[in-house]
Amino acid sequence: MDWNKQLTDQLDWHWRVQARPRLDGLTDDEYFWQPVPGAWTVHPDGSVDFEHPQPTPAPVTTIAWRMAHIIIGVLNMRTASHFGGPPADYTTWPYAKTADEALKQLDDAYGAWMAGVRTADLSKPVGPAEGPFAEEPMATLVLHINREMIHHLAEIALLRDLYLRES
Repeated sequence: MDWNKQLTDQLDWHWRVQARPRLDGLTDDEYFWQPVPGAWTVHPDGSVDFEHPQPTPAPVTTIAWRMAHIIIGVLNMRTASHFGGPPADYTTWPYAKTADEALKQLDDAYGAWMAGVRTADLSKPVGPAEGPFAEEPMATLVLHINREMIHHLAEIALLRDLYLRES
């Protein structure tokens, strides 16, 4: 069995059929829309709301914030750590100031991650980049990223649905 194909096919089907088509036509107004007062977001000047540790309850976030999380923390930081991609972190990232720029960043991050997973040794431990999970096999990380992508992209789709009914 080709496990690399199985794991990439799982996420790629969701990406091509459900998630990415739902992002077509994303406007700047939707991208920055705050569903509740005080929602965390990426601001039009490129600054971002962030606090560590995160307050309890966790703040509601915008499409811009969720996309940045996927682009940086879910995909690019992992691509950098495991597949030799360029460095990425939340403090130095050039946050997208428009929906179009965010979609380009998202497409690029997704492509780089998937290219790495297609040829990864899935049995190899992920190493220190994954902290307390260092001894877990790469397959475990890939499954985690698949879950994260499906989860956060579904949240973005819901925010788009809510935006369309609010305006």
